[in-house]
Amino acid sequence: MSREFRRLPKRSVSCWIETNPVSGKMDLKFTVTKEDMHSSARAGVLSTPHGAVETPVFMPVGTQGTVKTLSPKDLRDAGAQIVLGNTYHLYLRPGSDVIAEAGGLHSFMSWEGPLLTDSGGYQVFSLADLNKITEDGVTFQSHWDGSYHLFTPEKVIQVQIALGADIIMILDECTPYPCSYEYARRSNDMTLRWAQRCRIEHNNKDGQALFGIVQGSTFPDLRERSAKALVDIGFDGYAIGGLAVGEPKSVMYEMIEAAVAHLPQGHPRYLMGVGKPEDLVRGVSSGLDMFDCVIPTRNGRNGTLFTYRGKLVVKNAEYAKDFEPIDRTCSCYTCRTFTRAYLRHLFHAGEMLAPRLATLHNIHFFLDLMKQMREAILEGCFLSWRTDFEENYANES
Repeated sequence: MSREFRRLPKRSVSCWIETNPVSGKMDLKFTVTKEDMHSSARAGVLSTPHGAVETPVFMPVGTQGTVKTLSPKDLRDAGAQIVLGNTYHLYLRPGSDVIAEAGGLHSFMSWEGPLLTDSGGYQVFSLADLNKITEDGVTFQSHWDGSYHLFTPEKVIQVQIALGADIIMILDECTPYPCSYEYARRSNDMTLRWAQRCRIEHNNKDGQALFGIVQGSTFPDLRERSAKALVDIGFDGYAIGGLAVGEPKSVMYEMIEAAVAHLPQGHPRYLMGVGKPEDLVRGVSSGLDMFDCVIPTRNGRNGTLFTYRGKLVVKNAEYAKDFEPIDRTCSCYTCRTFTRAYLRHLFHAGEMLAPRLATLHNIHFFLDLMKQMREAILEGCFLSWRTDFEENYANES
């Protein structure tokens, strides 16, 4: 018999922020507050010009300057600390020049907290109708209007500087799965050369941190080579990209371990685009600090909701007369106010409120999941917390 999932009390952690003596702007700093004795999990504080972020942290994805169906107030009320935007989409619409004229992405989307922008490399390779990759960069045709564009490492940095995010990413190539060792090696070497060019273009811009991205497909030696080379170049933080693209989970976990082993302890580590609850728990156990994924928002819009006992597809007929909340343990607005039967009705009636309420719940769940892990690390009981979670989450509703 599985044990009840144990929720831990809230606990506040102080942080410190260092100011650049020349510019007066705050630079990104990362402090590890507590390390778990039985795994590589750690709790920390990431300070940025727009506030402190307690890690481990999940970043809701606001691809086009908005987290779909939710307002900035919704995000703040749910406990979001940092939001992700995407360079590819914002460059195409409305354009980085428009956003810069508006005062930057923070002002444009009315989000006062920290922001991270992805470089758009993944979207170029996954969404663009046509693309040509060369040493100079990638030429692509917009999926929106068919226009042609060139993303060089320098251009991507310039666009992200104009957007004004607190954390920006290098241009990288996300290799397809599967791919040959030789293709992955050549791609990884080019990504490393692009990383060097991004670092030079960025030139340690005050108040804006630059992260490198570990690539290498499903080959441990390439992952190790990528991580070591990025550390030699020197970045403010390090991301792991190119995963959750079709490879088996066991392989994904192996690649995470291969990369993390060679990333510096005193820098934030970010796993890009991996976001199922069990993967977040495994990632935190491996020593990762930052996560993002569209899973909570995309699944919410489709009627799939996450609970501490697994996923629940609220459109199903079994919930037509179920007057319980989505998750009895959840304190989000949706669970405090509405029933499963009502959400099912909204989805079947095609009401716009349905995806909004479902997304609100899922975002709250993901943020609460990270908060619970952080508190467990600080309280020294992460291993028992993880055991409780995995025993309960396996019993899907």
